[in-house]
Amino acid sequence: MNPQAKLIFTASLLLGTTITLTSNHWITAWAGLEINTLAILPLISKSHHPRAIEAATKYFLVQAAASALLLFSSMTNAWHTGQWDITQLSHPVACLVFTCAIAMKLGLVPFHFWFPEVLQGATLTTGLLLSTAMKFPPITLLFMTSPSLNPTLLTAMALLSAALGGWMGLNQTQIRKILAFSSISHLGWMAIIISYNPKLTLLNFYLYSLMTAAVFLTLNSMKALKLSTLMTAWTKTPSLNAMLLLTLLSLAGLPPLTGFLPKWLIIQELTMQDMTPAAIIISLLSLLGLFFYLRLAYCATITLPPHTTNHMKQWHTNKPTSTLIAVLTTMSLMLLPISPMVSSLV
Repeated sequence: MNPQAKLIFTASLLLGTTITLTSNHWITAWAGLEINTLAILPLISKSHHPRAIEAATKYFLVQAAASALLLFSSMTNAWHTGQWDITQLSHPVACLVFTCAIAMKLGLVPFHFWFPEVLQGATLTTGLLLSTAMKFPPITLLFMTSPSLNPTLLTAMALLSAALGGWMGLNQTQIRKILAFSSISHLGWMAIIISYNPKLTLLNFYLYSLMTAAVFLTLNSMKALKLSTLMTAWTKTPSLNAMLLLTLLSLAGLPPLTGFLPKWLIIQELTMQDMTPAAIIISLLSLLGLFFYLRLAYCATITLPPHTTNHMKQWHTNKPTSTLIAVLTTMSLMLLPISPMVSSLV
C-alpha cells in the first residue's frame, strides 16, 4: 500500500477514535465510529486476496447495521426524554437496542459470527487493530452508559461469550481464528463486570490489549499463521518462542503473570456483589480458553515437529527482536506486583 494512503488511513483511525472518546452527543459519537469503520476497510482489503475482500465486505455490513441500531437507540431515547447526551440514556427500549448495537460492534455473543471470519481474512497487523484499537470506542460508550444498562442481559451475554469463545476455539488450526475466539472470551469477562465496576472493565481491556499486541507482533515476526507453521518456528527464533509461551499463559490468566490480575479483581468484585454463581461459572468457562492457549504454547515451544510434517524446518536467524515486542512481552509477564496499587485505584 502507498505510504501516503497508509498515513491517511492511520490518521483517520486516530481521528475517529478521538472524536468518539471526547464526545457527549450521540451524533458525534456515531460520526467517530463511522470514520473508524471507513478507515479500517482499506487496511483489511489491501492484499486484494478474495478472502480479504470478503472480510472487508462482512466487516462493513456488520458495522453499518450496528451503527444504524446505535442511531435508532439514540433517537428513541431523544424522542422520549429530549436528551441527546450519551450519559442520559434512560429509556428501556433504547437501552436494549443500544446493548445489541454495541454487542454487534464488539463481537459479543450472539453477534459474534462475523469476527473470526474477518480476522481470518485480515493480516496479523490489521487483526491486531481489529482486536484492540477498533474495540476501544465501543467499550468507551459502554463505559459511559453503564449505569443505565440491564445487568441481567449483560451477564447472560458475558457468560455465553465466555462459553462459546472457549468452546469454538478448541478445534481450530488457524492461529488468527484462535485469537478471535480468545477475544470473544475476554469480552465476556469485560461485559460481566461493566454494570458493577466499569473501571475494572477498562483495566481488563488495557491489559488484554497489551498482551494481545505482544502475541500478534511476535507471530508477525515469526510469520506464523497456522499451528503447523508454529511447530517448526522454534528453530528460527528460539528465544522469541520461549517468550511467546509465557505471554500465552499470561493471556490465559495464570498466576503469577499479568493476565491473572484482571480475572482476580473481577472475581473478587462479583463475589462482593453477591454474584458468586456467576463468578464460579465464568471461572470454569475460562478453563476452555486455557486449553487452546496451552495448545498454542505446546506447538510453539514444548513439542518437536513430527517427522511426517510437510513443512521444512526454518533457518535460525540472528535478526534482532523488535524493542516494542520486548517491552510488551515484559509488561505482559511482570505487572502483577502492581495489583495493590490498582486495587486502591479501582
